[in-house]
Amino acid sequence: MAKGLDVGTMNILSAQQDGNDTVFVQQRNSFVEIEYSDMAEQMLSRSEVLHIRKDDKVYVVGDDALNFANIFNKETRRPMKHGILSNDEQSAIPMMKLIIEQVVGEPAYPDEKLYFSSPADPIDSDLSTLYHQKTIESFLDDMGYDSEPINEGMSVIYSELADNNFTGLGISFGAGMTNVCLSYYAVPVMKFSVARGGDWVDEQAARATGTPVDKVTSIKEDDFELDFTTDVGGVEGALSIYYENLLDYVIDNIVSEVDEEDVEEGLDVPVVVTGGTSSPSGFEALFRDHLEDASIPFSISDVTHANEPLYSVARGGLVAARSDEDIDHDDEEAEAAAASE
Repeated sequence: MAKGLDVGTMNILSAQQDGNDTVFVQQRNSFVEIEYSDMAEQMLSRSEVLHIRKDDKVYVVGDDALNFANIFNKETRRPMKHGILSNDEQSAIPMMKLIIEQVVGEPAYPDEKLYFSSPADPIDSDLSTLYHQKTIESFLDDMGYDSEPINEGMSVIYSELADNNFTGLGISFGAGMTNVCLSYYAVPVMKFSVARGGDWVDEQAARATGTPVDKVTSIKEDDFELDFTTDVGGVEGALSIYYENLLDYVIDNIVSEVDEEDVEEGLDVPVVVTGGTSSPSGFEALFRDHLEDASIPFSISDVTHANEPLYSVARGGLVAARSDEDIDHDDEEAEAAAASE
């Protein structure tokens, strides 16, 4: 047994193997605050709604938070911002702890291996990911896991490029950040993040059209397509404009970050894009078109979109964790054999 965990700004997902199937557990990474009453807490507990009480407040967490926010006409709050724990949200740590506990559950045995996603430090911001990474690691270790961080872009490569010997360019378009990793036979040659993702697109489109951000997000998640046939003056038109700008921004940074000396001459690699922000129809084609116009110092054999973009990072963490457990098992067998000689 082993587990993978995608610690995302919008969603937190775990992955584990069950026979020949991979089982995913998902919770929205958000919460809403409501007034406490005995009746309210009884109803929440009876309905198995994920929540915690603190003083005279009750916090509804995860997928149910959005429903309660709509009922009580409140804004949801998020423990993470720009891909890491939010320093603007005082309740970030207890909320994250509760959601993670709900998603991964108890370890099947002491020190069960678990790999969790961690973003690279963004090259366009002074944000540091170290505190975020160490805090998540502490949560998981306290639960009884043997946890390890895995770069989010590398996790995409573990998930999607096994048939190519884990060689290629993996790009995870998340809500808070976009993570990029170029790998050669499972060895990262380049990895970085930029502090732009789906949230940035939503915020820019909301500002341009005078529409609340939550409304823009809902429109984006409700069958939005990148076909550039919508009215430029509307929300969908603004989303298309800022999506295209995001892709150009990411590609420009890939070009500037690739060190030609670290790239083997004649290298021909596939590119795989994934993440919740890459979900709209037309994303793959738009990204391919923009990538073809870029001056990248290696050849691209193909551009593909992960079949299940929301699950790629968690699945990649699971692949890494299972591989690590196999290595540990082989080492134990070798030590036992050596001791018996």
